[in-house]
Amino acid sequence: MILVFGGTTEGRKTAEVLEEAGKPYFYSTWSEGQHIELVHGKRLSGAMDAPAIIRFCRDNAIRLIIDAAHPFAVELHANLLCAAHRVGINVVRYERQYPPRTEDCIWCKDYQDAICRLQEHGIERLLALTGVNTIRSLRPYWETHKCWFRILNRQGSKKLALANQFPENYLVYYESDNTDKLIEQLQPQAILTKESGKSGGFLGKVADAKNRHVKVFVIERPAYPPHETFPYNVKIEIVDGPYGLRRMVERLLPEFYTLHSGLTTGTCATAAAVAATCRLLKNEMPTTVPVILPNGETIRVAVGHGDNYSYCIKEAGDDPDVTNGVEIRAMAGFSDSFEIKGGDGIGRFTLPGFDYAPGEAAINRVPRQMIEENVGALTHVPVSVTISVPAGAEIAKRTFNPRLGIEGGISIIGVTGIVKPFSEEAFIDSIRKCMQVAKASGSDSVVINSGGKSERFVRQRYPFLPKQTFVEYGNYIGKTLEMAHELAFQNVVLGVMLGKAVKLAEGQLDTHSRKGTMNKDFINTMLAEADCSVTTNYTLARELWQLIPSEHIEDFCKVVLRRCMRQCQPLVPNQKLTLLLIDDDGTIHSL
Repeated sequence: MILVFGGTTEGRKTAEVLEEAGKPYFYSTWSEGQHIELVHGKRLSGAMDAPAIIRFCRDNAIRLIIDAAHPFAVELHANLLCAAHRVGINVVRYERQYPPRTEDCIWCKDYQDAICRLQEHGIERLLALTGVNTIRSLRPYWETHKCWFRILNRQGSKKLALANQFPENYLVYYESDNTDKLIEQLQPQAILTKESGKSGGFLGKVADAKNRHVKVFVIERPAYPPHETFPYNVKIEIVDGPYGLRRMVERLLPEFYTLHSGLTTGTCATAAAVAATCRLLKNEMPTTVPVILPNGETIRVAVGHGDNYSYCIKEAGDDPDVTNGVEIRAMAGFSDSFEIKGGDGIGRFTLPGFDYAPGEAAINRVPRQMIEENVGALTHVPVSVTISVPAGAEIAKRTFNPRLGIEGGISIIGVTGIVKPFSEEAFIDSIRKCMQVAKASGSDSVVINSGGKSERFVRQRYPFLPKQTFVEYGNYIGKTLEMAHELAFQNVVLGVMLGKAVKLAEGQLDTHSRKGTMNKDFINTMLAEADCSVTTNYTLARELWQLIPSEHIEDFCKVVLRRCMRQCQPLVPNQKLTLLLIDDDGTIHSL
């Protein structure tokens, strides 16, 4: 069993990661006011000291603690680490992602230091964004200076502020992104905030203050673990994102997930490139390297070294993948400019419609960006990186690459950097769990999308819906619509991009390539129905956005959407169904 200490953005993300397993766990917060939807997690509320945590762990057979609490919750960190030491279990710390400290902020080691620095700079009007629990610590300042405290608009927060004798007329209340509004209204000389990381809105607060020419004082985040926990013998693993968290749980508690995640070829190529660059610049040969994923989190990846290259072994986890176990190599050398090349076993694009022109190495856009960002973090000296896969040409014969016009080897791909493993049964079961969470959110609507890209665009259209109502169907459109009907949603919104839409329009309710490929004859029929034609040959459906004359785009979209509606509406006979066709730049077309 797993015990999570949450109550933060990281806590909510932890719950989302653990919910994927479909197994029970405990989620603990200090107060009941921190709302979160759980299907498999059991909610706990109320502060626990070290003895209480120890008793709970022993009584409930806790084998792993995940510390996703606020970085300034020093006492809680110390208590849970003490408990972990006494019970003999590991701790995973879900840390926030922090931007680099810059000289345009005034950094304070603690609240006493902040008071001294505020006085040194002659600050007489301060807006404190540090929360109600810091009123007591800053009392020596606000007793003699004009100071507003922004707090949550909750009865408990107001009661605590007044209990500390803070004047009620100097309390202001938190609303989403209202820092700029408060600065404009109150005209402070400075703001005081915590180093709360990206998820704590730190960059936005600093930007709002700088735009108003207001000084920024920042309380530095406490060290983790807190100093007093050093005597404890606790194994602490640090992660800073959902993918790293899942992989750490898989390693420390392997039975929690039925299937384990893997790494994309893009992540493996990036790890090899980082290792090769370390070797080039420092003559070092590390056994693991940090890799920054597209979502900004950092994971560590195992690497090795050959005579003149570094390598990473492709790890597919439990996802069926012909590239599992292959060696992805990288060689690095000094160059006049940064460049990424494809060596032996890397395919070449031979047709248009991909991220790069025919003739280029089949290393897709996101992996190229990953390699450039990660190598760039090591040096500003121009480096040339060559990626190769010795077995690539042979492996490619067992993929769809030849049919897609990628010849001579495999592709280096991956949008997230991580492969989530799902058998068909497990994937559909995971969708069902997400749909159940959506229903539990209390919304009458559900918005189903193929993946993260389409979801980002559709979210902008429905900003008022809870996050839980957005569900990814992957390729299983038909199954997901059936679930929407079974769960009796009143409104169903289906977001789809063109590649899946042309299959759906023909009746392919499962759009996976193993079930069926794009039917160009059928697409040409729809083009004719829209009274437009495409004379240029195309390989991928998305190329049609550029090939169809702009004056006929809407007509074509209407044809596709009407045909999709014929296939989908019977699956949700009692629901209002809205279909949204999304193009590559995020424009949404509907009936």
